[in-house]
Amino acid sequence: MGRLSELFEPETVGVIGATDREGAVGRAITANLHEEFAGEVVPVNPSREEVLGLECYPDVTSAPPIDLAVVVVPPPTVVEAIREVAEAGTENVVVITAGFSETGSEGAARERKLREVADEYDLNVVGPNSLGVMATDVGMNATFGPESARPGSISFMSQSGAFITAVLDWANEQGIGFQDVVSLGNKSVLDETDFVREWGEDPDTDVIIGYLEGIDDGDEFVEVAREVTDETPIVLVKSGRTDAGAQAASSHTGAIAGSERAYEAGLEQAGVIRAHSVQELFDYSRALSGLPEPETDGVAVVTNAGGPGVLTTDAVGDSRLGMADFADETIDALSEAMPEEANVYNPIDAIGDADVERFGEALEIALSDQNVGSAVVVSAPTAVLEYDKLAETVIEKREEFDKPVVTCLMGGDRARAAEEVLREFGIPNYFDPSRAVAGLDALARYRDVRERSVDDPERFDVDRERAREIVSRANEREDNRLGIESMDLLEAYGIPTPAGEIVDDPGRAREVAESIEGDVVLKIVSPDISHKSDIGGVRVGVSDEDVYDAYEDVVARARNYQPDATILGVQVQEMLDLEESTETIVGMNRDPQFGPLLLFGLGGIFVEILEDTSVRVAPIGESDAREMIDEIRATPLLRGARGRDPADVDAIVETIQRLSQLVTDFPAILELDVNPLVAGPDGVQAIDLRLTVDTEQL
Repeated sequence: MGRLSELFEPETVGVIGATDREGAVGRAITANLHEEFAGEVVPVNPSREEVLGLECYPDVTSAPPIDLAVVVVPPPTVVEAIREVAEAGTENVVVITAGFSETGSEGAARERKLREVADEYDLNVVGPNSLGVMATDVGMNATFGPESARPGSISFMSQSGAFITAVLDWANEQGIGFQDVVSLGNKSVLDETDFVREWGEDPDTDVIIGYLEGIDDGDEFVEVAREVTDETPIVLVKSGRTDAGAQAASSHTGAIAGSERAYEAGLEQAGVIRAHSVQELFDYSRALSGLPEPETDGVAVVTNAGGPGVLTTDAVGDSRLGMADFADETIDALSEAMPEEANVYNPIDAIGDADVERFGEALEIALSDQNVGSAVVVSAPTAVLEYDKLAETVIEKREEFDKPVVTCLMGGDRARAAEEVLREFGIPNYFDPSRAVAGLDALARYRDVRERSVDDPERFDVDRERAREIVSRANEREDNRLGIESMDLLEAYGIPTPAGEIVDDPGRAREVAESIEGDVVLKIVSPDISHKSDIGGVRVGVSDEDVYDAYEDVVARARNYQPDATILGVQVQEMLDLEESTETIVGMNRDPQFGPLLLFGLGGIFVEILEDTSVRVAPIGESDAREMIDEIRATPLLRGARGRDPADVDAIVETIQRLSQLVTDFPAILELDVNPLVAGPDGVQAIDLRLTVDTEQL
């Protein structure tokens, strides 16, 4: 264990504010500790000499040394109580008391003082506004909840105390046990990252699960979780999956890549398995805590009932897994072992009169097949089938072949005893076949997490000083937006742009056009006009002799559209051959929790209509950049669909990486769009640029 080991393995727990008053939180916590805790419980209350038969001390100074202090005094006295326990040498504190940042400005000020004291004494503080903590190894229930957790190998954190009490009540019924349980509360000092780090070092924690409403420092969380998931799976429910905030974003990227996309990308990069319900949370964690990872994605289904077998097959089809293709030898062996009426193809239907021996034979033959990575045993209750003996057979075969097997022993009380036996050997039983498959799917997802390789971001040779100068131009603007007049920013980071220049008179526009081979493109340059083509602010295929008139035309249209717009001039730009090219978008939106969120997808006018995009949290390496390209539906266009010449995908990969470095180097860049980034057989060209800058960060 790490820094927080004493939080979960204290020898003495002090309850600061302990009382024997009926209905009081201080009484509930003291009673819970007194009932099961293996160590010493130390009540502290100047108004009591004894609490629930325990000697009560007037203050911390007069009490025995305390390893963990549970503070449940009124809000105005919490900070002073923490200072007193810190000066007495206690480093671990759980603050149960509410009335802090969740209540308004006065509470927020109180919480700031709490953090200051914690920083001053280097304290580990859970809460405030916490239900408390549990550690089943030492029988510690330092909460005011009505239930203690069963012992187990799952460690559980939650931002909601009520969620913990509900889950424990249900888990105890289901026979699901826990190693440690933490109610995070307001997370004033310790947050989800601290507990992921701690439990990742705990050999007794097989799975980390959690309910989170937000992640305070997404960048740090991704870094820590990515390291932990090499050895320990993490499964999280993240609430608040809708986000209206993205509607206020000014760029294409900001509009598409809202906060929920940031969580999706961040958790995926961290190797976290995302559950979308409490049921999924525990369906996944039960499989992950007791079963080996499958070597292949092929699933064998063994059943005595056609309907449930079909349901299981459908569930496999809905997952990332697949129904295993049995080898000829497997089909032959099943044909010899099963009745003539049985189905020997996957799913194996041993028919309704199947007994334990027939189930066992079918399962053994299936697990012997190299194409089978895992199996589901699905059974409806019959008079000839004893569930407890079937459970023993499943356990025997799972251990013999060392492949994950889950069961779906359908029924009520008839299945309960068998379910308990299976649980003891790490095999989860599910009533619904789709949930059984979901457990196997989680195992395969975690296997993929462990097998993936994450490369370090490449550091390109760039001109940071030139880039800094360009970004700093936002200080000279009335607003904080820069546009195509800042294309040199991309060039400073090695992202190719077409030949061209921004001019402020039609005569100079013609001179620039004459210096460029072929026809040109003219675009209005204004930080106030986002959709230039919509208002006629773009002219394509303009010959040298028509440049003068085209210049006047785009300026006039812009002034008619938005008379108060700031017009910096007109960009005269080399016209690219788009016949064999694909318009893509690369961009970034800086998320409050996770930082720079990179986006890649189909660009041009379709970006917000089709929303064919992928996202990652920067910085990223080459493998992540390639995955971003492979994830979009339009990838075949880039690979050369329908006889097209393939685009230079390597150039796109490098551009995404260079953009990753740019937005990581300059935290002042809040949003950035390169749209379109034209990708063709000979490379890429950035045609347009928009960015928003936080001038206070410059």
